[in-house]
Amino acid sequence: MSSDFETYEQDFGTITAEVTNKIGKIPKLSGEEKTQLVLNVDKQLEEVRELLEQMDLEVREIPIQSRAMYNSRLKSYKEEMEKLEKNFKRSRIAYSDEVRNELLGDDAISSESQ
Repeated sequence: MSSDFETYEQDFGTITAEVTNKIGKIPKLSGEEKTQLVLNVDKQLEEVRELLEQMDLEVREIPIQSRAMYNSRLKSYKEEMEKLEKNFKRSRIAYSDEVRNELLGDDAISSESQ
């Protein structure tokens, strides 16, 4: 049973590393390339959510004496997922602000400061 959990952990680590890398690239891209990367990250985040659900189910099947350790690990993975989602959202917003300022020019910046 715990071997399934450990397999999920490995998958979690691999996917979240890829997502972190891609999130860093989003603000630097534009157009279709950015759109495709955002969709790809969205899909991978969904995979991570499913992995967390599977891990949660596995923890419930682990004997009580070992369960606390696995629950602790699962909790830290869920916290990491929340951070990834926040960073993903920020990377998309940062790009949107950059485009808005580029389209509106200096007028947008000066009107915001008034």
